[in-house]
Amino acid sequence: MSDTDVLYVLRDIPGKGRGLVAASRIPKGTRILAESPLFRIPLQAASTESFRASIIKKVDALPEPARQTFFSLHNAHPEAGQVLGTIKTNAFPLGLRTPEGGLFLKASRINHAYKQNAQHNWNENIQKLTIHAIRDIEEGSEITIMYLGERLDYAARQLKLKTDFGFDCTCDLCSLPLTERMISDSRIIEIQKLDKSFGDGSSVLASPLQALHNVQKLVDLFKLEDITDVTLSQAYRNAFQVAVVNKDLARAKVFAERSLSARVIVEGHDTSDVEKLERLIKDPSRHESHGISARWESEINDIPQDLEENDFENWLWRVEQPQDVVITDLRNELDFPCFEDLPPGRVLGIDPFQPNEHWAFLGEIVHIDALWRVRLTVKDKAGHRLPIAFYTDDRGREIAPSMLRVGYTVAILYPEQHGFLDSSVGIRHEDQKLLKVFPVSLDNLMLLSDKMQVYAMLADGKRTCHGCNKDSASLMKCAKCDFFWYCDKDCQTRGWVENGHKADCKLLRDPDLKGLFLLKWDEFEDYMSFPLTFEE
Repeated sequence: MSDTDVLYVLRDIPGKGRGLVAASRIPKGTRILAESPLFRIPLQAASTESFRASIIKKVDALPEPARQTFFSLHNAHPEAGQVLGTIKTNAFPLGLRTPEGGLFLKASRINHAYKQNAQHNWNENIQKLTIHAIRDIEEGSEITIMYLGERLDYAARQLKLKTDFGFDCTCDLCSLPLTERMISDSRIIEIQKLDKSFGDGSSVLASPLQALHNVQKLVDLFKLEDITDVTLSQAYRNAFQVAVVNKDLARAKVFAERSLSARVIVEGHDTSDVEKLERLIKDPSRHESHGISARWESEINDIPQDLEENDFENWLWRVEQPQDVVITDLRNELDFPCFEDLPPGRVLGIDPFQPNEHWAFLGEIVHIDALWRVRLTVKDKAGHRLPIAFYTDDRGREIAPSMLRVGYTVAILYPEQHGFLDSSVGIRHEDQKLLKVFPVSLDNLMLLSDKMQVYAMLADGKRTCHGCNKDSASLMKCAKCDFFWYCDKDCQTRGWVENGHKADCKLLRDPDLKGLFLLKWDEFEDYMSFPLTFEE
């Protein structure tokens, strides 16, 4: 590359020292530089005197301009000495899982950002470190790469960067307001779990559909986090593996194409990984794992050609066409009656009630008496106050003290009206498996139910975005609660911050609360109890 073709300039970056800045607009996918190593070093070499001496000798042998540039690089490990500390701070690995690294004078000037705009990669074919733009970089913008080898939440990455590189990161992502940063952290933690779930690939045979759907969730999370680096290509490569192992050549070809498209952006066309993907696109059956199982057997020409985008994605990821989803309304008086509508018990002189359907009572705790046995005073949805007396073996002590709080809501399955000796009428609770306390007020639980009726329902193939209220057939689901849906990252942030999903999402991770909404209350087969079991 001649000087007139240089895409960057070296400038002082406030708070960062020197860095590379785009000299003109750099389109996504552009190779910004390709650099040979100044010298190579073993990354895990023992700190012996002979090793130190050999490295110092290499540095001393450099031409004077290169030597001066080397000593101007940042040293985050002064305890190791100037030479070794500089190498430890700035060396790049020469490939994945390699024991060898290299020192690059130009690439070492590129600063870190967690949401980087460039990707570094060791190109074995040309024996150079390449830097590619993974998003459009405007003139005057700093060129950044991610120093970390994995996605970490805020606290973990700050610690790692401070320990290994000696700085506190203030990039755009790390500088987000606390609430938005917590949303991002929750996605990153979910990404880590999904990555781990793929593991050594054993799930590809044991539960291929789940493995494929996990990759789909991963790709959706990448979109929400705006992750466009090499891990996106790897995710599609994992999906390719699921398909090809199960002899699904049609989907394998599509996933290989998507993996290639993502990888070319971050590596260019001349790497061995790109060349291998190009061969697999032509003939996926060349993969060494092809056809271990014939569970999903298909041919390349089975790729559908006339589907709408959303239908094609459902075909590709093997997503069954969703059926209209009905979420139970907690305001429904048949399934969740107020106290006056509960069946009368035998103490009131009425024959024992034999249920032929399910129901549950909801009441907010307004007073607690735990002197002998736990006795709660609660108010129901109509505002009526009544006692709930615990006649369980432990007289209510089985409930954690932290859950017996004024303002929390009690749910009781199959309760009846009961007349006590003090002439009060309430609920006599005897079976601890029929009661659950939820850490939310009754009013807020009803508001959550109202939201669920709007945002968790599927009707005519569409849902409503909880962030902007638009109806769409291609929304992305909250990975934590599985109920609320969003157009994109901005809508999810709006839902979390402005529309109360932060609190709702935490509540909905309780499977028993999920059960209240998902159980088919009008289908009676046998008694229910906590923990609830239901089909999602």
